[in-house]
Amino acid sequence: MDFDPDGPAIGDGIFGLPHTREDATIVLIPVPWEATVSYRSGTALGPAAIRQASAQVDLHDLRFGPVYEAGIFMEDPDEPLAVLGRQTRDVAVPAIEAGGLGPSDGSLKECIDVACAKMNAHVRSRVDAALREGKLPGVVGGEHSVSYGSIAACSDRFGDIGVLHIDAHLDLRESFEGFAWSHASVMHNVLRDRPGVKKLTSVGIRDAGGRELALAEQYGSRCSIFTGPALFDGRAAGETIDAQLQRIVDTLPKQIYISLDIDGLDPSLCPHTGTPVPGGLGFAEVSRLLELASQGGRRIVGFDLVEVAPGPGSMEGTAPEWDANVGARLLYRLCGAAMAARNK
Repeated sequence: MDFDPDGPAIGDGIFGLPHTREDATIVLIPVPWEATVSYRSGTALGPAAIRQASAQVDLHDLRFGPVYEAGIFMEDPDEPLAVLGRQTRDVAVPAIEAGGLGPSDGSLKECIDVACAKMNAHVRSRVDAALREGKLPGVVGGEHSVSYGSIAACSDRFGDIGVLHIDAHLDLRESFEGFAWSHASVMHNVLRDRPGVKKLTSVGIRDAGGRELALAEQYGSRCSIFTGPALFDGRAAGETIDAQLQRIVDTLPKQIYISLDIDGLDPSLCPHTGTPVPGGLGFAEVSRLLELASQGGRRIVGFDLVEVAPGPGSMEGTAPEWDANVGARLLYRLCGAAMAARNK
């Protein structure tokens, strides 16, 4: 059957596409993991929900054009990893509900740390495999901790890179609730372990701890933070949105990795994400930021989309879907930005 990009999605390929791994330029890697989620769960269902909702995305993107022509393929989730994630979550929940790991929980901490390290190694291996095939990797989470292995693989492959980090949170905690590989620690771990990440630019930040801000200050020019309040104040003073977004992009080097936590957006666009925060970026703002990031001779070496959590009943069709609808469109825009940068 001939593929009609303007017709209804047929089959179960991401965005209804017929591409195989061999003929795709972009390989998407689902990671249904939420071992350390500290508030509301559900992001482990994100990859499946996004895949399901992606069938409703029209394929001629109004910013990036016929993105599908590059070829986009999504791997099946790794079932042993999914089982490990569920088991680790079950072990972690009592500690989370108790306010975090205590002094007597050393063996529990070790168990969770080992499981998270296995997840990191899995993601790193899958991203590295895609890179060795000449593919452009995109990780679909899952909680934000899944980004570490992907960033590690890309920094290994490409040398010095910058990370464009879109999020409501800084994720610079040394640990959170006692978990060294917490979703709230991912960027701390990246800066600590990955010297090839020469720049971290965090955008849309609306919640931060004092020690996180102090750590960012210690890193000096390696970290740039654009908080939600500061962006609002700049607009109130007359700065245009485009000027702000270009100022953000100008902090980045030529090779960049994009890590997009959906809670960086206004929570009206992601009401079921694990840790929503009032305010946030609009869909159009993020889309324009991605477009500008693909310009100026920059290369997007990889990306991830994390923390999408479908609402109750949406996977079964008994309630309207919204989070995955927005997530699928953001994923397509990420693919578009990556290809736009690659083709220049």
